[in-house]
Amino acid sequence: MRNDNSPPPPESGSTIDPHRPWFTRRSTLVVGVAALAPAALAGWVLTQAFAAGSGSDGQSHPAPLPASHSTLSPGQRDAKPGSTADESATTSPGASTSSPAAAPAPAPAKGALAGRTVVVDPGHNAGNFEHTEEIDQQVDIGTNRKECDTTGTTTNAGYKEADFTLDVSLRLRAALEAQGAKVVLTHQADRPWGPCITERARIGNEAKADAVVSVHADGVSAGNRGFHIILPAKVKSGAADTAKIVEPSRQLGERIAGNFARTTGSAPANYLGSGTGLVVRDDLGGLNLSTQPKVFIECGNMRDAKDAAQLTSPEWRQKAAQGIADGIVGFLGG
Repeated sequence: MRNDNSPPPPESGSTIDPHRPWFTRRSTLVVGVAALAPAALAGWVLTQAFAAGSGSDGQSHPAPLPASHSTLSPGQRDAKPGSTADESATTSPGASTSSPAAAPAPAPAKGALAGRTVVVDPGHNAGNFEHTEEIDQQVDIGTNRKECDTTGTTTNAGYKEADFTLDVSLRLRAALEAQGAKVVLTHQADRPWGPCITERARIGNEAKADAVVSVHADGVSAGNRGFHIILPAKVKSGAADTAKIVEPSRQLGERIAGNFARTTGSAPANYLGSGTGLVVRDDLGGLNLSTQPKVFIECGNMRDAKDAAQLTSPEWRQKAAQGIADGIVGFLGG
């Protein structure tokens, strides 16, 4: 290693002048030896420094730089390009730099309806108005044959029952899922028409639903107001056999009726059900073909101006959904 303080070596091809006095040449030699001494000493010091930096493991460890070498803290010197000193300094000594462990699996759903399945059936489909030929096809409901589906009613201003039932059903799904339930909708206006009443029943059956609710609104003459719940009659004919669901369906209907009235402030229908808000029918395929506890709810009369004002209100529809949800929770023991 060349010492920066030593004189430069002679240029290539230079020689000592033979005519110069001997003592002059000797003086030059002495000067040369004197100049080499500091270089030799520096080499010895470096050798000792590297020897001192060698650990007992036999591996070479560079001697530490003096403190004056840098004004950066150790954390700042170790920082990755683009990171700030503060970011580097937050890593504690000995902290692992490996990738973080995988996140734990999500906890099972909690709530009053955890582990329960509810099928929500939005009545009708807004597209049915453009597919009357398809929905007019006759299907077997056990006791007789009926249309595959119908258009449903509207308010006097043209607000469709199908739009109402889908809106309430989506709100109802959110309320039930908040309680931990698995919710299946028979449709979400994601098909041009239908489904047929036979398919609606099949969806609930195949889901092995703990409860099924079909959401509707009535369309009778003005002055007839209020809600009512339709319960399945005891039917055994063809594919229909409701013996096992009659009683639990009534319990479901009673729970919904009480909670719906309390939450919405709406009264039971004044035109049927003798003020109970409960009606039994054997002519609805969605009930006849069900093997799971099931009810229909007619939330109000779309042809009555006072009821229509409620049905077209988003705030009231939210109350309607919550009232139905509370009834389902009560029925399932929440």
